[in-house]
Amino acid sequence: MTLVDLYAARIATGKSPATLRTWIHRGELTHHGYDDRGRALIDLDEAQALIAAKAALVSA
Repeated sequence: MTLVDLYAARIATGKSPATLRTWIHRGELTHHGYDDRGRALIDLDEAQALIAAKAALVSA
């Protein structure tokens, strides 16, 4: 598990923090608390797997 804030996840995945927040709100992505600056934390591996799964659905 690699916990990162939404802005670091944006750099790694290319998805905007707003999109990632939407996925958290929908229950598609797990929220893992906040960092010391109050930024939401997610598991980068989980986010990348979700992006891959969504891409597979689109191409299917």
